[in-house]
Amino acid sequence: ESVPLVANIKSQKKRNRQNVVRHERNKAVRSELKTRVKVAGKAVEAGSEDATESVRMAQKRLDKAGAKGRIHKKQASRRTSRLMKRQAKASADA
Repeated sequence: ESVPLVANIKSQKKRNRQNVVRHERNKAVRSELKTRVKVAGKAVEAGSEDATESVRMAQKRLDKAGAKGRIHKKQASRRTSRLMKRQAKASADA
């Protein structure tokens, strides 16, 4: 997915290289977040014993991504809130 970058200015060439690296890193982190949240959600719904641990790990990753700017802070907070709400509902039903 290499886009031809036609900058002539040295600083802009460097900025373009940095953007490519950051884009790949952000994409990897966002992908991991989706996986962690999905696994935690399934664990909560199934009522497995490791549900608490998977929710904790998902929450930790979300908070870290929000703090580092990989996703917006409020998006991290919202996703955490939704996950915790699902866990609370599942534990109340059980």
